[in-house]
Amino acid sequence: MRFRHPDGTTVHLAYCSNVHQAEDLDGIVDQLAAYTEPVRRTLDADLLGIGLWLARDVVTELTTDPAALRRLRTELAARGLETVTLNAFPYGGFHREVVKKDVYLPDWTDPARLRYTVDCARVLAGLLPDDARRGSVSTLPLAWRTPWPAEARDTARHALDRLTGELARVERETGRTVRVGFEPEPGCVVENTVQAARELGGVDPERLGICLDTCHLAVQFEEPLAALGRLAAAGLPVVKVQASSALQADDPTDPQARRALARFAEPRFLHQTRTAPNGTVTGVDDLPEALAGGLDPDSSWRVHFHAPLHARPEPPLTTTTTELTWTLDALLGGPQALCDHIEVETYTWSVLPAHLRPRDREGLVTGLAAELAWVRGRFEELGLTSHSRKEPVS
Repeated sequence: MRFRHPDGTTVHLAYCSNVHQAEDLDGIVDQLAAYTEPVRRTLDADLLGIGLWLARDVVTELTTDPAALRRLRTELAARGLETVTLNAFPYGGFHREVVKKDVYLPDWTDPARLRYTVDCARVLAGLLPDDARRGSVSTLPLAWRTPWPAEARDTARHALDRLTGELARVERETGRTVRVGFEPEPGCVVENTVQAARELGGVDPERLGICLDTCHLAVQFEEPLAALGRLAAAGLPVVKVQASSALQADDPTDPQARRALARFAEPRFLHQTRTAPNGTVTGVDDLPEALAGGLDPDSSWRVHFHAPLHARPEPPLTTTTTELTWTLDALLGGPQALCDHIEVETYTWSVLPAHLRPRDREGLVTGLAAELAWVRGRFEELGLTSHSRKEPVS
């Protein structure tokens, strides 16, 4: 969906397809028919954004076979869909039985990560709507935090310099601008905006910046306005926002809260858990570790589990939807839009506790549409208006 900010900027709203499992082109096309187009119709929208996650094998096919890229672009257009952003954080295997820390591989010390990201940018340049101003690609925040010796930092920084040059080449060859956003995540080399300023400050702001995941921001107990100020001071634009909410337990000593949290401890994804007594953030790398006594229970916990935006979890648990609202307000509620690509990224529908999980395809479509409707409502409260695809993009 497209919205017009009061300053005239077109703001694109999408949901991320990493909630779906396919890692081949046929499967992705099937996803568009089975889920994404029905979501658009449920919302009664003439155009819906889909932030595609394309695994390495699919990207290889799309960069080597022009007919394959034309097929995907045609399918998007025929179903009233558009893609202005790709999620290039997971490389592949995102729906294996166990993912955990493998999602951070290959990292930015491995040439494979650079090649994949550049190929994603090239694919996106071929998928962008003709009237779109630019595209965005999100990627991991360099690497998991260990090991990270000085030589790894130097290798990654050299890769970012090469990435800048490759993105400039994509623009020269295709006429389309694609920016890459590094996504701070708990437990990584860059887990908050302080580390983003330190590790990424000085990159070319015309090509590189930050993908701000609002779940991650909340888990790290970052105050949105202060975080955005830090990024601006470091010359790091917010090229993309992933609208997401974390789980929160206000009283982790409450037996009912602990039982509810335990139902979110699942084997596929990593659920970093943080607390911030007296403003000092401490944490563990996964929810089971916190529940086993690895985290101070005397202050509220926030858990890296992307919770549906529109719904409350089982009481007494809550979510950080309020922090998401504050972040959207800071980005879009002022006289100028500070970001134009917003992507709902609740990839965890399939690992929710059984009583909260969609029972079938229609249930997932309903849930995804409800999340997008929730964001649409926040946009309207901030003064953004629906923008028909027939209107020119600014």
